[in-house]
Amino acid sequence: MTRLFLVLAALLLGTATPAAAAAAPLDVDGYVRAYLDHTGLPGAAVAVTHGADVVRVDGYGHDAAGTPVTASTRLPVASVSKSMTAFAVLQLAEAGRLGLDEPVRRYLPDFRLADPRGARITVRMLLDQTSGMADSAFPDLTLPQPHTLAEAVARLRDAGLADEPGARYHYHNPNYEVAARIVEVVAGQPFDGYLRTRLFAPLGMASSTTVDEPPADLSPGYVRAFGFEIPVTEPDWFTGGSHGVLTTAGDMARWLIAQRDGGGVLSPSSVTLAHTPAPGRDYALGWRAGPSGQLSHTGEWFTHTAAQILLPDGYGIAVMATTGLALDNDAETLARGLATLVQGGSPELALPAGVVADRVLAGLILLSVLLAALGVVRARRWAARRTSWWRAGLRLLPCLVPPLVLVFLPELMSFVFAGRQGTFGQILYVWPGVVAWLGLATLCALVVVVGRVSALVSGTARLRREESGETTGAMAWDSESV
Repeated sequence: MTRLFLVLAALLLGTATPAAAAAAPLDVDGYVRAYLDHTGLPGAAVAVTHGADVVRVDGYGHDAAGTPVTASTRLPVASVSKSMTAFAVLQLAEAGRLGLDEPVRRYLPDFRLADPRGARITVRMLLDQTSGMADSAFPDLTLPQPHTLAEAVARLRDAGLADEPGARYHYHNPNYEVAARIVEVVAGQPFDGYLRTRLFAPLGMASSTTVDEPPADLSPGYVRAFGFEIPVTEPDWFTGGSHGVLTTAGDMARWLIAQRDGGGVLSPSSVTLAHTPAPGRDYALGWRAGPSGQLSHTGEWFTHTAAQILLPDGYGIAVMATTGLALDNDAETLARGLATLVQGGSPELALPAGVVADRVLAGLILLSVLLAALGVVRARRWAARRTSWWRAGLRLLPCLVPPLVLVFLPELMSFVFAGRQGTFGQILYVWPGVVAWLGLATLCALVVVVGRVSALVSGTARLRREESGETTGAMAWDSESV
């Protein structure tokens, strides 16, 4: 009897221990609050799921209007929207209304590029971003923005191709603008209405819309500059199909759970297709495949960022942050930290790269001012050592570097942001610190040039007066001698 009791006790303890461990709550709340305190991130909304269960859905901090961020706060998910557009296209493919490997022109006769190879672009190439369209061939951010998906497709008549269709991956928003237009035409209804009725409503994402639909209650976000978060409104640019969904942490939890089996809006096989990149590539259909079976996608507006992650062990993570596109993505950094946390690790808190870079820029600004002051103070001594104007001109050439970098900053920044090209005004959103430094460095260089040229001119004039005086004195001495 005693032995039986011991066996039963052991079984009870054996089953209770794992259950207790499984029930042990993850300190998602503590980590997110610590991240906000350490980095200065003003606000974020977070969703963490495991299988079909919601582990945590909450909001933290505040938006740019000072309103607390909650699980019900509608925020943009930017390019995370691409995974939703891909679901919409796959729905129509499942229904037999389009073929992924059919040419786009079969569904959009108006789809015409300046490059005739565009006729070979298929629907799948749009979704896995291998159409050959790219920012290098069609810098859409620098061009006049369309207002509808039909206009977005029409303006591609001036677009070239960076590669053969299907040959290489190029992340390019117009790919998903065209895909969304296909949904409109094939389904016979506006894209935003299709998402609402065929995707959001069936999944219970009642608060999700696109920017093209009311209510337009999006508050301003923030940009960072020298450790300060500055409230700004989002610039006017076209986001349809590629990065225009507004949603909440609560709705994103439902979206993450739907990635298990389609949530009733898509078959499990189509979900697997959306999550599986072609051999040799890491971008699937609106998702990026990472190491060890991890799936993710980030989203970036100029005033907000977002990220979503699916882990092989069944966890799903979504984060929306109130800071915009910068050297790094606050939402992605926070989501990666949460992924480490749910996998049993201890995520480290680190300052965003943009904050660190701005500290370096602040030092460079101080150095520029000090060098400019020194250059002005020593202008006469510098001019005295110059033996000719052309040599002086050569020594002044380095002063042209800051203004030249400032003028060509949009082109130079495209290297930093993987080929994405923007306007000078957009760079003010992305990295105001570097614009401030280059602007001040240009002003300092101009002050030094003016000071040195003035010293050269005055020195030359003084030398001429001295030579003239010596000549006059010599002539007077000669006349007296005579």
